[in-house]
Amino acid sequence: MNEQRLEAYYQLIESLLNCPNGEEPEILAANTELLDAGFLQVLAALADLYAQQGQENTANWLRNLAKYLSQKSRPITEEDIQTYGQFLLEILQATADSNGDPQVIYSLLAANTDKLDRIFAELLRHWATNTLAAAETETATSIAAVIGNFSNLIKQFPLGSKANNIKIAITGYEIALTVYTQSAFPVDWATTQNNLGIAYADRIFGER
Repeated sequence: MNEQRLEAYYQLIESLLNCPNGEEPEILAANTELLDAGFLQVLAALADLYAQQGQENTANWLRNLAKYLSQKSRPITEEDIQTYGQFLLEILQATADSNGDPQVIYSLLAANTDKLDRIFAELLRHWATNTLAAAETETATSIAAVIGNFSNLIKQFPLGSKANNIKIAITGYEIALTVYTQSAFPVDWATTQNNLGIAYADRIFGER
């Protein structure tokens, strides 16, 4: 790893640590040429250093970032589709049946924290897009309500990765807004827009 590239890694990390809340994705998108294995190694080393200095928030933030980037680079497999798909349908059905009861949903989420990640968010969007496209208005509205309730719950879920939970919630709100248009469902549209804004305002990778 040459010194110039190492310096570029450090500058990118400094920018991410000091940027306004919510701007991390834009900074990452503008520096994709630096998001390689070497960058992940530097993140891990810095996380350990911050942890040794007692700065656990920063250390955990860097680890969450490294985990996020690692997951983002992994393609979704057929096995993922089967495993995550079954859990996705199970959690949405439980949300509908329990009317969004936190005890029911959080128990199910706690047993499946390993599946609360980028892949879950992507499959949720794919499933919902296809399902809503073929659904009647009444059915689509019911699905949007379930996904909105689930998003509210996972946004507040205390276990697993906060970054992943927020990402899944944002995906759910965006899906719900494809049904809740301002003209047809003004109240639901406003509520969901507000929830989406709050989710966006939360830190992408946790407290820095």
